[in-house]
Amino acid sequence: MTAKLLLTTLLPLVSDLSRELPESERYRRLLEAMRALLPCDAAALLRLDGEWLVPLAVDGLSTDTLGRRFKVSEHPRFQILLGSQGPTRFDSDTDLPDPYDGLVEGLTEHLEVHDCLGCPLFIDERPWGLLTLDALDPERFERIELDALQAFASLAAATVNAAERIERLALRVEDEHQRAELYRQANGPQNREMIGQSKAHKRLVEEINLVGGSDLTVLITGETGVGKELVAQAIHAASPRSEKPIISLNCAALPDTLVESELFGHVRGAFTGAVSDRRGKFELANGGTLFLDEVGELSLTVQAKLLRVLQSGQLQRLGSDREHQVDVRLIAATNRDLAEEVRSGRYRADFYHRLSVYPLQVPALRDRGRDVLLLSGFFLEQNRSRLGLGSLRLSPDAQAALLAYNWPGNVRELEHLIGRSALKALGNCHERPKILSLSAADLDLPTAAAEPPAAPPPAPPSLESGVELRQATENYQRQLISACLERHQHNWASAARELGLDRANLGRMAKRLNLK
Repeated sequence: MTAKLLLTTLLPLVSDLSRELPESERYRRLLEAMRALLPCDAAALLRLDGEWLVPLAVDGLSTDTLGRRFKVSEHPRFQILLGSQGPTRFDSDTDLPDPYDGLVEGLTEHLEVHDCLGCPLFIDERPWGLLTLDALDPERFERIELDALQAFASLAAATVNAAERIERLALRVEDEHQRAELYRQANGPQNREMIGQSKAHKRLVEEINLVGGSDLTVLITGETGVGKELVAQAIHAASPRSEKPIISLNCAALPDTLVESELFGHVRGAFTGAVSDRRGKFELANGGTLFLDEVGELSLTVQAKLLRVLQSGQLQRLGSDREHQVDVRLIAATNRDLAEEVRSGRYRADFYHRLSVYPLQVPALRDRGRDVLLLSGFFLEQNRSRLGLGSLRLSPDAQAALLAYNWPGNVRELEHLIGRSALKALGNCHERPKILSLSAADLDLPTAAAEPPAAPPPAPPSLESGVELRQATENYQRQLISACLERHQHNWASAARELGLDRANLGRMAKRLNLK
């Protein structure tokens, strides 16, 4: 390798250090330059996050790799790379499993990676992550000088450092304290991570960051399975209350009497079985956040008692006259249309307005495009580890099937589907495979052709003698909306989508037509 080639490759990256670029674009250029300098079939940049390695950029690997999270202790090659001070090349005949086996883009057969080269990245003399290069040719890296990778790794560390510094400075202008909280969130526990790159997902994250630094009450809405609780955790983690607890309660899981006890607590003898004093969720969340899931299931009686606590911050335990003062931020979630519930008299208007100070809509999975592949990668890696496999991947037809499916159960349905399909596919293998590839047949998703056709709209009513056109039109609209609601199990948001209407407009039309 000539010094001229090395210089030609590195100079554009040096120039990029002073430019304001999106983080993803900066990392993409980094890998592109590395593959030009050190030809390979795949390259990746991974950030160390506790005991996990998180892919930030990949080139030559399948899209779902970005959604995977590699536990370092389960991947000996990663352990060796992180423990070294410089580049390491693994012998092509090594017995150590390669984390990328079966993930090289564009390959349908079960070809394994045969040549692997990697280098740790250090920032402030501490390991930050890894650069990895992989090739299907066992002899590809024999002629590569490790010094060239070391030089590249030093510039890569500078690139990462510059990207993080630019991001910190930009966000510090908006709010230094909020930035510190968000940075802690980004490096926090694994279960708080939100995966996605679609515009809809990025808009949601922007709103979370915006409202997180405030103390406003948030009402999270969205279909079943979209991850409303994950959003609530992200809002709490982005708030000044993040060092205090977030306490959760599923309002649909308990009867009214127990909901009151769970929320407000009780004293000994308040009811049969109350053998001692007990603090409720509000007191447990004091100083922090209370997350009420399925808040649309609360009875009118409980709504009235909750409203008083939200207005005054004071509560009484069941069976006690003593007032307790609490300081709690409330986040609520529901898959119901609470505005419609208010109009129908099933929900208190004052309580609804108290909840919906900042409404936040979580997009359905079908509206997030290729995010389904990133999320699949996350769940694939979880199941690969759980099943003890070397690699678990999706075939091209499986990826196409995931992208084409409508996902009525959203992310939760995807999670269960990947787990179920992996287990079934493994059970169908006569011998335990090193690389298990899930096909569209393994996923067993219903195709558009297999789905029952939508019921045709009701025929327009014939004009009877003495019936005005306006009345006949309203009768037809009433039949059409009623039939659509029946098909969608009275989910007003889904019905509005089918009818091509805004949900609020559909609600106003239904009210005008006296539809309940």
